[in-house]
Amino acid sequence: MKYTKTPLTIDQQIQKLKDRGLLFTDEEKAKSFLSNISYYRLRAYTYPFQDNSSIDQPFIGTISFEEIIQFYIFDRKLRLLVFDALEKIEVALRTQLIYQYAIVHGSHWHCKAKLFRNQYYFNEHTESLNQEIDRSHEVFIEHYQKKYDDPKELPSWMAFEVTGLGLLSKFFRNLKDTPEKRKVTSYFGLHDLNVLENWMLCFSNVRNICAHHGRLWNRRLTGIPILPTNTKNNFIYNNTIDKNKLYCILCCMVYILTIISPDNNFMQKFHQLIHHYSIIPLHLMGFPKSWKRESLWKVKNSTSTKII
Repeated sequence: MKYTKTPLTIDQQIQKLKDRGLLFTDEEKAKSFLSNISYYRLRAYTYPFQDNSSIDQPFIGTISFEEIIQFYIFDRKLRLLVFDALEKIEVALRTQLIYQYAIVHGSHWHCKAKLFRNQYYFNEHTESLNQEIDRSHEVFIEHYQKKYDDPKELPSWMAFEVTGLGLLSKFFRNLKDTPEKRKVTSYFGLHDLNVLENWMLCFSNVRNICAHHGRLWNRRLTGIPILPTNTKNNFIYNNTIDKNKLYCILCCMVYILTIISPDNNFMQKFHQLIHHYSIIPLHLMGFPKSWKRESLWKVKNSTSTKII
């Protein structure tokens, strides 16, 4: 089938949305939004409110362009909040991984194939790591390479500093079951290695969505978190939730954040966000009706605003 759709002017875009039943309070303001946020990008936010089985994709019920923009702004603020939290988790994983293994296996433990389960993946991940290092212009890398030639590889605390959560989680996942790996897992309040491996992979997927400014709030995620039954601290009691939805991932994030930074204010900020954007239907994010009764989601009274 040949693609025959033609570009639309902003006026034509507004008219098309009006023909489909979307209401406009201020068309001039709408033109300004559409000049900065593409019509196609907003489609991800209008989709849940349209009959997409129809060729005309009419809007169901009464909804306005201004309300769609509220969904868009909420999602942007949610991504920033989640991205900030994932940065803290990524830094903590990197720190613990390097520390626990370097203390036992030396500065260049990440180069020792015997520590890893799958040699094919070890070689693949090492190649990716070297590519990241080659792309980096960090001063500490240039200093090491000028001063040392044995070994040529960077020590783990330098090498992993230029990697993202995705590659970091792959290295962790491929490590053999050792006391060091169990110490890392225990640090995050978990007993099952598979759970932390799984969570970090899921976190990496969400981080990529945030980094590329993708729609997050009502997305069906590809990574499915494992819900642990045995944790150091309280997790969620309602495990009949939709694991593909954001709520499940957020529960895992909140659990880890509470471990590594007990005085973090992620939950306060999240509660403020959903209170300000009360238009957002939380059930589309996978939130069950009973979510506020979970001890994990109760905001603790604290005079401290410390965030690592």
